[in-house]
Amino acid sequence: RLVNGTSLCSGRLEVKSNQFNQSWSSVCDADFDQQDAEVVCRELGCGAPSVLQGALYGEVEDPMWTKEFQCGGTESALLDCRSSGSDRNTCSPGKAVGLTCSESVRLVGGDSRCAGTLELKQGEWRPVIDSVWNLKEAAAACSQLDCGSAVSVERREETSRRPVWRIISSDCVQSGSALRECAASGSSNSILNLTCSDLLLQPNISASSSVDGVSEAHQQGFHVLRGSTFTISCSIQPQYPGGSFQLNFTSSTSALNYTQPAVNHSAHFLFPAAEPAHQGRYSCVYHVYVFSHDFFSESRLISLTVAGHQGAEAEQTGEG
Repeated sequence: RLVNGTSLCSGRLEVKSNQFNQSWSSVCDADFDQQDAEVVCRELGCGAPSVLQGALYGEVEDPMWTKEFQCGGTESALLDCRSSGSDRNTCSPGKAVGLTCSESVRLVGGDSRCAGTLELKQGEWRPVIDSVWNLKEAAAACSQLDCGSAVSVERREETSRRPVWRIISSDCVQSGSALRECAASGSSNSILNLTCSDLLLQPNISASSSVDGVSEAHQQGFHVLRGSTFTISCSIQPQYPGGSFQLNFTSSTSALNYTQPAVNHSAHFLFPAAEPAHQGRYSCVYHVYVFSHDFFSESRLISLTVAGHQGAEAEQTGEG
């Protein structure tokens, strides 16, 4: 078993002997490798090992497993593996095996790894079904898949029944528990299709003015002279083709937005003459329409200050 982790698929490894001693034992990090980890994850019904690090989920606790595992990686259970003949009497403090296996959840048959039929592996891959599945449950599944938030969920009826994993409690899923902890064996002719947002990268935002030249706008703000030309630029690392940028502006008295298509993954919003009304906070929101849905991602905020003249700006900067 894995203890002190966030789910059945992560934690500090403990082993229960089949022999006389029936207590759980910690395992020393030095006696454990990647092949051993693959066997443990398989035995627990989890996905492949993703993190193997000593002391990640607490230090060694007595009693301690005394032999080194020598798994080939294909065994179905850890205690089926060969082990060293000699006992180990000591283990460095803080070097208990800490293991994280990936959750055995996937979306198949869609346009990306973050869209398709929801399937869960507990011994075998089966579709997941729930009579009242909604966007809240779908959001939990998308999160477990590292696919952002849920965009849509639809239920599809098939002609014949087949084995499924049936969600026994919607509350279980919404609480953040792993799907495998909320599912029981069943059969159904329904399947669930999910579309997740697939984490978009965060856009960049920068500003430049005709006085200062091009300069990256820092978190503390950007100053321009009244009447000068300034440009706010939005850009994003290539991830999907096309899309558009929306420049959002908010101040104490107003809120506006401007939209331009993304050209070479960027857009430039030109303001010919800076006025006090331009003073406020700006952010870039990138929108892209893929997989029949509109996804978006927002940049950090920057603040723009409009100074009356050169002396006023210098004075304000000096006070800041």
